[in-house]
Amino acid sequence: MTAQILVEKTKLETPPLTLHYLGDRVLRQPAKRIAKVDDSVRQLIKEMLQTMYSEDGIGLAAPQVGVHKQLIVVDCDPENAASPPLVLINPVIKSSSPETCAYEEGCLSIPGVYLGVTRPEVIEVAYKDENGRPQRLKAKGLLSRAIQHEIDHLNGVMFVDRVDNGIALTQALDKQGFSIQAVQAISA
Repeated sequence: MTAQILVEKTKLETPPLTLHYLGDRVLRQPAKRIAKVDDSVRQLIKEMLQTMYSEDGIGLAAPQVGVHKQLIVVDCDPENAASPPLVLINPVIKSSSPETCAYEEGCLSIPGVYLGVTRPEVIEVAYKDENGRPQRLKAKGLLSRAIQHEIDHLNGVMFVDRVDNGIALTQALDKQGFSIQAVQAISA
C-alpha cells in the first residue's frame, strides 16, 4: 500500500520539475487518466517526490508541474525518513463522510497564501499504486485533506476556489501578488 519508490526526503538546490503558479492556465486543465503504469510514470513519481520535498510540500499533483496526468504524491510526515510517501494514480473518491471540517490550507502553486477550507472529514479513495495495482484507502484528518486537495488539482480546481471568505481571500492573494481574477469560485 505504501510507495516502493524511495527518494531521500531532502531539499535539492535545483528540483527536477518546475512548479506552475496560480494564474497559469496549465493548472486549470483537467488531467488525463494514466492508461499504463510503466517506468516513465515511475520516473515522473520520483521527480515529483523530489520536487515536493525540495519545496517543503506534503502533496503534489502532476498538473502543478505541467504534466496532465492523474497522478498525485502525498507525504504528511516529510520529516520522518521511515514513513514512506503515498502515490495515487487515477485516484477517485468513492465515498466521503457527511461530517466536514474547516482547516487552513496552503498550496505550492500559491506560495504564502493560507486560508480556511471546509472539506469532508473522512474519504475512501480508489487508485492504482506505482506498480499499477488497484488499491483502496480510507483516509481521515490531514491525509484526507491532502488527498482531496491534490485530487482537486487533477480536475483543474485550486483550494482558493473553495474559500468562502472573499475578503480574506482577496487580501491574502493581493499580499502575495496573485490576482483574484485567477480564482474560479465553486460552491460547496
